[in-house]
Amino acid sequence: MGEMISSFDGTKLYLNKETVENAKAALVVVHGLCEHQGRYDYLADIFHKAGISTYRFDHRGHGRSEGERTHYEDFNELLDDTNVVVDIAMSENPDIPVFLMGHSMGGFTVSLYGVKYPDKGLRGIVTSGALTHDKGGLIASMPQGLDPHTKLPNELGSGVCSVAEVVDWYGKDPYNTQTFTTGLSYALAKGIQWFSEKEKEFQYPVLMLHGEKDGLVSVKDTYEFFANVASKDKQMKIYGGLFHEIFNEYCKDEVIGDALSWIEKRI
Repeated sequence: MGEMISSFDGTKLYLNKETVENAKAALVVVHGLCEHQGRYDYLADIFHKAGISTYRFDHRGHGRSEGERTHYEDFNELLDDTNVVVDIAMSENPDIPVFLMGHSMGGFTVSLYGVKYPDKGLRGIVTSGALTHDKGGLIASMPQGLDPHTKLPNELGSGVCSVAEVVDWYGKDPYNTQTFTTGLSYALAKGIQWFSEKEKEFQYPVLMLHGEKDGLVSVKDTYEFFANVASKDKQMKIYGGLFHEIFNEYCKDEVIGDALSWIEKRI
C-alpha cells in the first residue's frame, strides 16, 4: 500500500496513497508533531466510503520517512515536502478537485502552505487544531540557544485527547516518537513569525476546526487566523469540551463529518 517517494531535496518520504474507483475528489492529509500518517486510518476510511481518495505521508524525520528524527533546519521543509505530495495528487487526479487537510503541526503546514503556494488550484484547505500563532506558548516556551539537534521529551501525550484509549495507544504506538529536537521548535517559531506578516495573503477557501479545551495549541490561534485571512469563503467551528485531537475525540464522527460535508459542498 505504501511507497517511498523522493522529496524536493532527495529525502525519501513514506506515502500512503489510497485511491477509490470513480473518485469525486482527492484529499492530502498532513499529520502533526511526533506522530505519523497511520493515525488517520479511521478518518481516511470515512472519506473513501464517500468517494474521496486520500494521500497521506509521513513528515521527514517522522514515521517511516527518512531524515533525522523530528528535526527540521527550516520550516519551509514542511511546506515543500507537502507540495511534492500535492503535486502528485493533482497530477494523478487532473479532472477532480484536490483538497488539503492538516492537524496541529500539519495545520501549521497547510496554513503557511496556503500563503507560499497561492496558485496551486486547490479547491480548499481544512485545519484542525492548527498552530498558527502559538498563543498557548507551546513553541515560545522552548529554551533558546541550544544545539538544534538537542532532543527534548515528547510530553504531549496526556493532552492530546480526552479519550483514555487514545492517550494510552499514543504512548505505545511504535511510529510515534518520544522526543523532538530543539531545531524543530526553532523552525516552527520562525515559521510562525513569517506567517504573522503573511497570513492576510491567505485566500483559499478554508474550514478551521479546533477543540475549545485544547491545552496544546490554544483555540485563540484559530480565532486570530480566522479574523486575519483574506478568504472570501471561510468557516470556523469550535467544539466545546474537546481537547487537541478532535479527529480522535469521543464525537470524532461528528467532527470528521463536518469536514467531509464542507468538502463535498465544494466539489
